[in-house]
Amino acid sequence: MNAPERIFLPDVQSTADLRCLAIQKVGVKGLRYPLQLETAAGDTLNTVATLTMTVGLSPDVKGTHMSRFVELIEAPREALTQAGLFELLESMLLRLDARSGSIELAFPYFIRKAAPVSGVESLLDYDAVLRIERREGEAAALTLRVTAPVTSLCPCSKKISDYGAHNQRSHLTLEATLRDAMAIEDLVRIAEQEASCEVFGLLKRPDEKWVTERAYDNPKFVEDLVRDIALRLMNEPRIAVWKVASENFESIHNHSAYAELYGTNG
Repeated sequence: MNAPERIFLPDVQSTADLRCLAIQKVGVKGLRYPLQLETAAGDTLNTVATLTMTVGLSPDVKGTHMSRFVELIEAPREALTQAGLFELLESMLLRLDARSGSIELAFPYFIRKAAPVSGVESLLDYDAVLRIERREGEAAALTLRVTAPVTSLCPCSKKISDYGAHNQRSHLTLEATLRDAMAIEDLVRIAEQEASCEVFGLLKRPDEKWVTERAYDNPKFVEDLVRDIALRLMNEPRIAVWKVASENFESIHNHSAYAELYGTNG
């Protein structure tokens, strides 16, 4: 049987562009894909990530090759590590003949936690983002962002009330551009340790008593939360640039309390 005749198809994307305008970011966004991540303990976590992958486009080139982004993700690989993310970025830049680019992965991250008294274990989910970027002429930089649900209890309410104090669930978002590798778990622990109390997926009655009293003994305004976490991030040598935000979903108002604080180390 004769081989099928090969048909030449023009590569329009690689043709010259005469407008002389470089594009800083072009690529794919909203790509959902199964993801295997290596955890701090060396285990493999299976999750689903939403990816944004972009490169810089030279002013004389009409378009980038969109299919190559997906081909890169389709390539077989072991569970992704932070070091592996640097390798993935370099592969993307080489594959698309680009001098700058970025990869962002947003995904739910699960940590198994033990209840404080009963010790019963359950999974708790956190929103996490890994973003790696290389600008032209600069080294690649990795940014890690996590959002941790916690409990916050109002110091003013506790002070002025004869009994009780209003509390709420809060979302603490910590973002760090790293000098050295830092596990998602490390940022989560900083957030939880500085909250009025951490939250758990499963609690028994002795645990409920413990978390209620823990929050009552550790009241914090939204301002306290971001300041206390900022002090931790400022003293973390693995972090170059950081930001912390707290959104408290108020239990006595129909709005949230919010604070944000950011800075650079060294």
